[in-house]
Amino acid sequence: MSSEVGGWNKVLWERQPFPDNYIHPRSFLSSLRRNPNFKPYTYWPLVLLCCAITQHLATIFTFLAVFVRLKERWLDARVLLWVSILSFFGGYVLYEILSCSNPVRGAFTRSNTIKSSLLVFLALMGLSPVLRTLTAATSSDSIWALSACLFLLNALLADYSSMKPVPQERLTSVLSMNAAISSSVVLASRLPDDLAVFALVLFAVQLFALFPILRHRLQVTPQVAQILFTLTLCVLSFALTVPLSISVAYIYAGILITVTFVAPGVLVWAQKYKNEIRGPWDVAVPRLN
Repeated sequence: MSSEVGGWNKVLWERQPFPDNYIHPRSFLSSLRRNPNFKPYTYWPLVLLCCAITQHLATIFTFLAVFVRLKERWLDARVLLWVSILSFFGGYVLYEILSCSNPVRGAFTRSNTIKSSLLVFLALMGLSPVLRTLTAATSSDSIWALSACLFLLNALLADYSSMKPVPQERLTSVLSMNAAISSSVVLASRLPDDLAVFALVLFAVQLFALFPILRHRLQVTPQVAQILFTLTLCVLSFALTVPLSISVAYIYAGILITVTFVAPGVLVWAQKYKNEIRGPWDVAVPRLN
């Protein structure tokens, strides 16, 4: 509460011959601050953070490539089924290794995981004939458009943040998973037989429901492991896309390069235009020790 020229004090409890919003001209901009909480980003840490987005896009293109192969009968559904089962056990073992430092997990949690997995496996097996005829009265063009919108919604709402000490399920991540599973179901309804439907939906559950959990665990691993894992997924998805369509593969490669390398550079470049002004006219923010 400093005194100013003319007997004005910066207080409200004292009666003064000035309006309540009066500020002395010489002290109006004395407390002006520009970008007080600004923390500049650097390029390569942003690229590393974008690896989670790149991994998710790679899983979407991998799923689409597998779907096209099943639809055109270029891939045996039994092969995909065994790949899904082996991938599930491999991912579960990796998840247990990464979670060995968590004392909460134990034999009870593992038994519940196995029971839930068997329940999902049997439920999908029983629902496969129903799912195959789910969109029989719908045109294929509508199915492709609906699937594209759902996958776009899945990519926009996915949780790309790193794992926190206490994992919290976000509403957006649940909506993202539901959108991906719904898109997978409508695509699976275009497959020729029940086994192909079962294999594709099981593969979709692993990619869009279980893989994000493992991805969060991998984000706390060393940076080299994250880079190698991202590179492996990108190469795999690109190798599956190239035989189907060269033009789509080029578009996919452009999307990955833009998301991983161009977007962080644009964000770093745009930081110089940030201009947040704080002053005595703002609402007071309490500081807690």
